[in-house]
This record gives sequence, C-alpha cells and structure tokens, in this order.
Amino acid sequence: MFFALALIGVVADLWSKAAVFSARGLPGEKSPYWIIDGIFGIETAVNIGAVFGLGAGKGTFFAVFSIIAGIAILAWLFKFGAAESLWLTWALGLICGGILGNLYDRLGMWWEPGFPEPWKSGVRDWILFRIEGLPMFDPWPNFNIADSLLVVGAAMLMIQSIFLARDPESTHSSPQELQN
Repeated sequence: MFFALALIGVVADLWSKAAVFSARGLPGEKSPYWIIDGIFGIETAVNIGAVFGLGAGKGTFFAVFSIIAGIAILAWLFKFGAAESLWLTWALGLICGGILGNLYDRLGMWWEPGFPEPWKSGVRDWILFRIEGLPMFDPWPNFNIADSLLVVGAAMLMIQSIFLARDPESTHSSPQELQN
C-alpha cells in the first residue's frame, strides 16, 4: 500500500507539472487561467525556496533534507513498525509521494539549458488559489500536487498523534493484573 501510494502520488505530480508547463508555458508567459474566476486557477510558477518561498536558493539543502526524510520514513515504517497501521501507511505513502515529486524538481531533472539558473533547484508549481481581500489568501502561493500530498499526509500524522494514538498505559498490564 505504501509503495503504491507513493508511486501514484509521484506520477500524478510529475505528469501534472509536465502537462501544465507544456500547455501554459514558463512562468510569466501567459496570464492565469481561471477555473473559478478570481479564486481558483492555473498559473505556472517556480519556487526556488520551500514553504511560502522561504529559504530561496537553498535547493541543495532541501534536496538533502528530502532524502533524509525519505530514509527516515522507510525506517519508521519497516524497522519501527508503522506499517502495521493502515492510517500511518497511508499518511507516510502520501508524504513520500510528495517528497519524491518535489525532489525530482529540486535535483534539476526538469531544468533545461536556457532556463534561469536559480530554477535549476526550483520546484514547479501551477495550482493558483486566492480569496480576494483575505490576508494570506490574496494570493495564496502557487502549489502543486506534491505539496498537496505533503499537507494531507502531515494532517493525517497530526490526527494520528492527537486522536488515534494508543495510550501507552493501556497497552501494558497493571501490577494488579499481573498478580491475578
């Protein structure tokens, strides 16, 4: 299940980026295409940073961090038993798909000679969302399917830790139960 989710996620992300950039061109070549006028649309962008563009120019750092995170996820799943939980398997599969989709871009595997040099470790974004007049949402930074997978997977981990985590006390017998 984990590998299927990660594979479907990375394929959907990379395919959508290639299709949108092929159809809409590089950033700035075309005006946004609005699906819901002024709220939801398509606009190509390249994020040379991380979340909200923070850390611009640190693409190598983010690529290394992504590789370490991927290794940690595999260890958590298969060495430390997270794969026994379907919820965690789904969450980590989504996160891994997102990591791989953005890692492909960070490693410059989409970049071509003639593109701006800073884009070499940039991530292609294309989903445009905004709510006019609402701070932070006017506009919301462009994102992609990999980013969406990362956010949904992280939300699932948060739900797991708050609502679904087992109480460590309930998994062990009390001293009285051991005596009976």
